[in-house]
Amino acid sequence: MSTVIENLLSRKQKLVEQLEKAQSIEDRDKIEHQLEQINTALDFLDRPGPESGK
Repeated sequence: MSTVIENLLSRKQKLVEQLEKAQSIEDRDKIEHQLEQINTALDFLDRPGPESGK
């Protein structure tokens, strides 16, 4: 599981760097959408599982 999170965080960092350099609004929108998807995935993976509540 940690490999998936590491990959997502690495991708997120690359997208943030691209966002800083993006010139067009279309490019920024695409990058921001991808960042939202990554953040959603990270939030989902960070949630405690049902067995954690025991």
